[in-house]
Amino acid sequence: MKSVGRHVLVEYYGCDAELLGDASLLERAVVKAAKDAGATVLNSTFHQFAPVGTSGVVVIQESHLAIHTWPEFKYAAVDLFTCGDMIDPWVSFNSLKESLKSEFSSPMEMLRGQFELLPEVGGEEMWEHEDAPEIPPKYTRNVWFTEYEEDHGLSLRHKGDKLFDRQSEFQRVTVLDTYKFGKMLTLDGAIMTTENDEYVYHEMIIHPAVQLVGSPKRILIVGGGDGGAARECLRYPTLEEVVVAEIDDVVVEASKEFLPTIASSFADPKTTLKIGDGIKYVAEADSESFDIVIVDSTDPVGPAEGLFSYDFYRHCHRLLRAGGVMVVQSESPRYNEEAFAGVHKCNQEIFGADRVFPYLAYVPTYPTGMWSFSMAVKGDAKPRDLAADALDAFAESHDLKYYNSDVHHAAFALPTFARKLLKSAQ
Repeated sequence: MKSVGRHVLVEYYGCDAELLGDASLLERAVVKAAKDAGATVLNSTFHQFAPVGTSGVVVIQESHLAIHTWPEFKYAAVDLFTCGDMIDPWVSFNSLKESLKSEFSSPMEMLRGQFELLPEVGGEEMWEHEDAPEIPPKYTRNVWFTEYEEDHGLSLRHKGDKLFDRQSEFQRVTVLDTYKFGKMLTLDGAIMTTENDEYVYHEMIIHPAVQLVGSPKRILIVGGGDGGAARECLRYPTLEEVVVAEIDDVVVEASKEFLPTIASSFADPKTTLKIGDGIKYVAEADSESFDIVIVDSTDPVGPAEGLFSYDFYRHCHRLLRAGGVMVVQSESPRYNEEAFAGVHKCNQEIFGADRVFPYLAYVPTYPTGMWSFSMAVKGDAKPRDLAADALDAFAESHDLKYYNSDVHHAAFALPTFARKLLKSAQ
């Protein structure tokens, strides 16, 4: 029985779970399956979801191949649709079965558009266009990374292949090349930094504190494995040493290789890189040995969970010299209200209620865009007292992209909902 198309529906079981959750690798497998059958690939669109799962489709000149995966069940649902009799969908079926490492499968074929049921709509001459130029098909890729939070997500289109992808002792470290934000570093599927918006976070976690201290000699950064915070510290001529206590050397390796403009600080002799547990380093470091402590951590889960604790901040306070400043990234007040308010309350207990100053910055690739920091001062200086002229002169001389006097002073003006969050935590 002849038909205009053949449609094979397949359920693949016992597949490679890691491949099913990797949009880049999965796209390669499905494109290969299409090409193995002799199909002409026109376009691929794949979305990787967090925490698990991928959906994708490869559009071919002869129809399409689509896949939806459930890595947690090692299962993939696939449909292979080919038109005409030149492309055999079963070749694609076998190719995918091998690529997915499927232990067993359940396929079913359907004939689409059976000839005897189709009406005649004209002779062959209506399909012939001898004068029309033949335009070779162009293959385009649409591979998407999506960071999902509980009730929202952010999707970024990237160039398809992972530049770096390694499971370290602590987390999955990945670098993708996105179209909108350049190269992007993710840890366990969460965006850490991108080439095109990193300056917001790194300028704002460093300069308000350093400007308040004035002439720091030693700065400690706990975390900061991408090197961006240390880079901003090195703009100050009085600095003698910046210590970066980073737990994961794979983050440093990936950043050096693929994010060199961010990680440039590691080549500076004033930078001391300590690979190891930042919590342990802080607990063992000498008292009053730093002018500034920067807690540039990931979200309060996994290896960073201990960086959001009373004992850790107490040791940070001990490390600071008189007049010293600590800054902690304290999450999004719109998304992680508990961390935002909890860090503020904890630091008030340690530094004093009138010595903790929360402030905001706007990082496009972070959840909700609104991001917070908590500044705690071991002294009486207040960040809003800084003169605008000096701040602007510094920002201009270093060609900063985000920080200036207006941004500095406005950052400490919290919206009403954020004020209420902090008040309710007291």
